[in-house]
Amino acid sequence: MPRGEAARPQAAIEAAADRRAAGTIAFQGVGKVYQAGAGAVHALQDVDAEIPAGSIFGIIGRSGAGKSSLLRTINRLEQPSRGRVLVDGADIAGLDAAGLVRLRRRIGMIFQHFNLLSAKTVRENVALPLKVAGVPRAEIERRVGELLGLVGLAGKEDSYPGRLSGGQKQRVGIARALVHRPEILLCDEATSALDPETTQSILALLRDINRRFGLTIVLITHEMRVIRDICDRVLVLEGGRVAEQGAVWQVFGTPRHAATRALLRPLESALPEDLALLLRAEPPASGRYEQLVELRYAGGASESDLPAAAPDLARIASALGGRARLLHAGLDRIQARTQGRLLVAVPSGIALPPVFAAPSPTHAKVLGYVPAYD
Repeated sequence: MPRGEAARPQAAIEAAADRRAAGTIAFQGVGKVYQAGAGAVHALQDVDAEIPAGSIFGIIGRSGAGKSSLLRTINRLEQPSRGRVLVDGADIAGLDAAGLVRLRRRIGMIFQHFNLLSAKTVRENVALPLKVAGVPRAEIERRVGELLGLVGLAGKEDSYPGRLSGGQKQRVGIARALVHRPEILLCDEATSALDPETTQSILALLRDINRRFGLTIVLITHEMRVIRDICDRVLVLEGGRVAEQGAVWQVFGTPRHAATRALLRPLESALPEDLALLLRAEPPASGRYEQLVELRYAGGASESDLPAAAPDLARIASALGGRARLLHAGLDRIQARTQGRLLVAVPSGIALPPVFAAPSPTHAKVLGYVPAYD
């Protein structure tokens, strides 16, 4: 903390938000140490990152990587042991109790297990933060009605949580998180307790909220599919440290850290079983065979190339001697960029070109040999 920061008037600290777009977050050398029976546990170490206003930012890592600790520093549910957390340019460590209440009304939060009050109706659960804040009843009724319509729960106002599905409970949690019209929404494993179909519907709702209101969404998850489907940028934590960070398409396309590669492995397209049974490391002693060539795409085309960035099969065949059979495709599109791999069979003896015609794969290599077909 710079000298004199703690002594700055409260109004000056909160007014710093006016100098930036609402919803910016910055971590500067953030560390968090917990004292346990076995000694000090370093949950976070020297974390530096910036989250632009209006973005959807993912924090991912294996269990114990420090995801929850980092997320909870944003609304000061966790106080960093060192470093600074800035919200809209203001160091939130300098906020007094009243300032902290105001900060938390600007930051909504949704949870993995919903945290709903079972004895209260949907309407009462959503209205509770407004009642605590002393908002007039008419305004509460108007705002709660609008939010329940937004999250698709119109008609469920008088239902109790025990009669709702998991997805409906999470929608109640989202509505409750939005009652103070926050600039930032924190999502703590918000889809981990949901089935895949419900997860997709909740992610679609979060995307709609982000686009409609321009609020910043920060989510933690252990599911790379969630990051792929919704986030603009991602930070990978490993052992409390930043393993890597960047645009989702860059991190997914060319992961640099072993932890990232391990997290991405479930998304990789495996070699089909029938091809794996046929594949030989060396050319067979007899019979006709072809080379099995892997072409990988990392999405690295420039912005101007993006409309044409999909693999061009005619160009691939031309580059591989005029004949190529597409045996398998495992491609995805992340932020308008093609990523993944193609497996093609080409006649034996064809040398792989050092450079493919654009849009080119990141690399090409011979995986082995498979029987040829007429």
